[in-house]
Amino acid sequence: MTNKTVLISGAASGIGRSIAEAFIANGAQVHICDSSAEAIAEFLKANPNATATQADVSNTNDVDRVFAEFGEQHAQLDILINNAGISGPSAAVEDVSTDAWDQCIAVNLSGAFYLTNRAVPLLKESGGGSIINMSSSAGLFGTPMRSPYAASKWGLIGLTKTWAMELGPHNIRVNAVCPGCVSGPRIDGVIERDARERGVSPEEIRDIYQRQSSMRTFVSPDEIADTVLFLASEKAGKISGQAMSVDGHTETLANWLD
Repeated sequence: MTNKTVLISGAASGIGRSIAEAFIANGAQVHICDSSAEAIAEFLKANPNATATQADVSNTNDVDRVFAEFGEQHAQLDILINNAGISGPSAAVEDVSTDAWDQCIAVNLSGAFYLTNRAVPLLKESGGGSIINMSSSAGLFGTPMRSPYAASKWGLIGLTKTWAMELGPHNIRVNAVCPGCVSGPRIDGVIERDARERGVSPEEIRDIYQRQSSMRTFVSPDEIADTVLFLASEKAGKISGQAMSVDGHTETLANWLD
C-alpha cells in the first residue's frame, strides 16, 4: 500500500481501527474520521503518522469538513472505506421508534452515500481506486428484531452493485464486506439489548448467535481488516461488485427463540 492514501470512516476504534492500522502497517497514508474526539485522540497517540477529522457522517456539513481537512493534508485519494455504522435498536418492528429508524439509516446508509458522493471525483483524479462498504451478514439475511440495521446493510449492498456498474469504466472497484458477529464491545451491547428484549440471559443469546454460523464462532476485527486490505490491493484488481462474507458461513439469522 505504499504511495496509497486511504480515507476510513468510523475508524478510531473497533473494526475500523483494526482496518486503519492494517493499512498503516502496509505503508499507506491514512486519514480517519470518527464521531468520538476521545477515541480519535487515543488512535492518533498510537498512530502519530495518521491524520483525522472528528465528524458525524450523517451530517453533510461534517462530511464537507472531512474532505476539506483531508485535502489540506493529502494530495490524492486512492481508497475509501465506508465503515462508520451503529447497531440500531433491538426491538420488534412495532416497537422501533421512528427516531431510532431515522438515526440508523442516516449513519449507516446515508453516511456512506455522502462520503462516496464527495470521494468519487478525487478517485477519478487519481486514475481509479477502490471503495469498500462495510455491510453485514444482516445485509444478506432477514434479521428479526433488527429492522433498521438490516435495512441499512441491505441498502449498502444495493449501492455497492450500483456504484460498481457506474464507476467500473473509471477503473474504480466497489465491493462490500459482510462480517458475521465480530468480537468486541459492540456485539456485546447488541447481545445485552437482545437478551433484555427477549427476557433471557445474554449467555443464551450469545450461544444462538454462535450457532448461526457453520463454524460456530465469532469473527475477529483483524480478520475483517485482512479481507478489506486484500480487496483494496492490486491482488484483487478484477474483483468488483461483490459482497464478500467473512462470517464462518452464516446459515441463518432466524429467531431461534419462539
